[in-house]
Amino acid sequence: MMKKLLAMLMALMMLFALTVATADDSDKQYVIDKGVLVVGITDFAPMDYKDAEGNWIGFDADLAKAFAAELGVKVEFVEIDWDNKILELDGKAVDCIWNGMTLTDAVKNAMECSNPYMNNAQVVVVPADQADKYQTVESLKDLAFAVEAGSAGEAEVAALGLNYTPVTAQADALMEVAAFTSDAAVIDALMAAAMIGEGTSYEGLTYTIGLNSEEYGVGFRKGSDLAAELNAFLVKCYADGTLQKIAETYKVQAALIEQK
Repeated sequence: MMKKLLAMLMALMMLFALTVATADDSDKQYVIDKGVLVVGITDFAPMDYKDAEGNWIGFDADLAKAFAAELGVKVEFVEIDWDNKILELDGKAVDCIWNGMTLTDAVKNAMECSNPYMNNAQVVVVPADQADKYQTVESLKDLAFAVEAGSAGEAEVAALGLNYTPVTAQADALMEVAAFTSDAAVIDALMAAAMIGEGTSYEGLTYTIGLNSEEYGVGFRKGSDLAAELNAFLVKCYADGTLQKIAETYKVQAALIEQK
């Protein structure tokens, strides 16, 4: 009788331990329990940036708000050092990286990533009056670049063996070129389209050649069940037109990837 009782107790303890482990392993449940989805971002128009009242807006910001609402939680945006994004994620300072993030092999190895939702490229930014001189990769070899640390832009200039200085954000790279403290920058094409040229903050700059083609995705902690949850949400939002409507708001609809 005693042996049977002990066996039953052991079985119950194992079941309890398995239940706890399963709950602990669910990133979705972790976010729901704390009632907030913490999103790691940088200041990156048109994906994540502040309006005149200081509220975060942009394609990614608006989509993150909608996803948080789908989960039944609030959303909180936290500006991070892009070079430390994996540490911020693994340390649970943020729950996801949602900031026009290029799905590189390094990112996919370190994070549980969503399906790609937008096309992009890395482009070279120079003063508009010098653009004619920099229309080939070979013409870039003597330029001093500013690039965001840990970004796809940094990876491209490093691979080409170009001279560069890492800065905190892509916006800082643009400021370096505008101030003539760097000859050029490499930034995301979507950001370049939003921030460079006539009627923008950087009318004296332009972008010339593209260095690659890439896709954006959202990164969660490795093994997180939130990635699959977001994938299903993206399919639903594409089917009902929500994704297209948000994209049109920020004029990035041409870069949108069909979700199915």
